[in-house]
This record gives sequence, C-alpha cells and structure tokens, in this order.
Amino acid sequence: MTHTSCHIALLLLLSSMQWLGSSLASNPLHLSASVEEVPAIINSDPPITNLSKRPVLQTKETAPPQFLCILKNLQGKVCVRASLGVEYVVRENKKNYYFNVNPSATRVTGYCNNQKAVFSLEFYGGSLEFTFIKEGDLSYVSKVNALLKPLAPCKNCQNKTYVGVINHDKLFKAKNGQSFQCKSPTTLLLASYFKVKLVPLQIQAFDLANGAFGKEVECWDDYNKRMIPIILGAVAVAICLIAILTYVLVRERRNQGYEQL
Repeated sequence: MTHTSCHIALLLLLSSMQWLGSSLASNPLHLSASVEEVPAIINSDPPITNLSKRPVLQTKETAPPQFLCILKNLQGKVCVRASLGVEYVVRENKKNYYFNVNPSATRVTGYCNNQKAVFSLEFYGGSLEFTFIKEGDLSYVSKVNALLKPLAPCKNCQNKTYVGVINHDKLFKAKNGQSFQCKSPTTLLLASYFKVKLVPLQIQAFDLANGAFGKEVECWDDYNKRMIPIILGAVAVAICLIAILTYVLVRERRNQGYEQL
C-alpha cells in the first residue's frame, strides 16, 4: 500500500466521523425553558373539606401510570391528543417528594380554535395546563402552568399550594399534522422547588387526521440515545482501521528496507 492510498483512506474515515458528529449537533429538538419563578403559597387557599382526597406526597419515586386523553372542539373533532404519564416533584427541606397523577381521577378541560388550544388536566388538588400555538407550518407549547395542593409531606412542614409556570417558550415543536414524541423522561422545571416529569410523552394539537396521532417527531434525548451507539461503533471501527493501516504501512516500509539492502 502506498503513502497516497493510506492518506486517502484516512481522509475518507475522518470525513465520515465528521458527518456523524455534525448530524448529532444539528438536531433541533433539544428542549429548553424559560422559567418564571412563582413562590409557593402557604395556607392562602380556601380549606379543602375532604382532606383524604388531597394529593399525598411520597418519599420514593415510582413510574407514573400512562393514560390517553383527548380534547374536542365545538364541532366535535379531536383538536388535542396526548398520551403521557405525569409525576409531580416537590422540594421541601432539601428532600424530594413525589406524586403521580391518577388517570381515573383526572378530567380534561380546555378549548381549541384555529391558532390556539388550551389543554388542561385537572384532578382534586391540582392541575396541569398546556397552551398550544399554531404559527405558520409549526405548532408548539408556549406556556405550561401547574398547581398542586398536597397534604404536608412531613411533621414539620406546612400545608402549601405549589404553583409554577413556564412561559414564552417553544416546547414540543412539530410540523402541522405531526406529533411530538419522547420515550425518555421529559422534565419541566416550573420553579426551583417544583417540577413536573412526563414519561413517556406523545402529544399533538391541530390537524389530527381522524383524531389520530400524526408522524412522530423525535425528542433530543431519544435521538441522542439512538445515535450514541452508532457513533461509538463508528469510532471503534475507525480505531481498528487506523491500527490496520498503521500495521500495513510499517510492514511495507520494513519490506522496502530489506530490498534495498
């Protein structure tokens, strides 16, 4: 093998690795959020008479049950469809406490028009609301509101109403007629002490053909999990090829040296 052929092989190998890296870096689906900090409200709401129905925070995290819910417009057509599991995470006294939303105790409310949809999950002691916007050929969630009124998680803790909001953002972006999907956990930081975890998540507003989800748009975390093994495999192959090329090149040089003698 000549020096020229070795250089060509190495250039092709480096070009392939650069293409894989640029593909991963250019994926536009990374979720970010601007959070409006809202303080927790202490004992400011009207008392809930049936305390047994208030959400009970747990010290251990468990997978939330998944459920499918839809919202229809005035014409009776599905305008929002969501499949998700919802977990609230509260931070108190430097500890995390968890509450999973029960599908059987949750109702869907909201409204839809051609450019905006408000989709809210409501249960006794809390709610989670998404505001969808349709802008050109894209739709996204511009605002997320959450509220939770749990029983005090510990003896020294006070009863609080936890509220949080993400506003002025473009979450779960998808083209019209497509759905946003994320099998990995999606965490929405609503306040420093309050967040919501959605796992798994598939959601779509507007242009639902026959009320069904459209083609899935993959979230960043899922894309990353799928691409990392491919990139690692390519790197391993590259290392093997470089080792083989180096061995062949050294061997040829030794053989040429013997012929000259």
